[in-house]
Amino acid sequence: MLNTGDIGMLRSLARLTAADASRSSHGGATIAAHTQHMRYGLSLMNQWASQGGNPFANAKWDEAWKISSVTDTQWAEIRDGFGQEAQAWLEVLKTPREIDGVGFSGLVSSIAHLAYHLGAIRQIDGSARGPKAGTF
Repeated sequence: MLNTGDIGMLRSLARLTAADASRSSHGGATIAAHTQHMRYGLSLMNQWASQGGNPFANAKWDEAWKISSVTDTQWAEIRDGFGQEAQAWLEVLKTPREIDGVGFSGLVSSIAHLAYHLGAIRQIDGSARGPKAGTF
């Protein structure tokens, strides 16, 4: 779903320092918070895919949004953890399975959810942006 020349989310995040990840736009959530939020959401999706049940019932969605500034070590842990969850989720998406309507909606909405947060991150820090119009 990427434009030609777009390096994608994981490599975009790898470009950012801890100071970059600690930035927000107009007092909103930081890049680190967006990334941890996506990591947590994918961890729940991966848990659902591997174990079933409803891991969302007791989800603590607000925890990620409390992240403001991060150290180099914290940023690496958030970024790398997100990468691991994203890779695991890609494997889930590649695996054929029987699924009901609610499950299918969850699968599809996970893609839109990630796209939203990638867009938000790219708005906060221009160095994470994709190629400029006319360059792909």
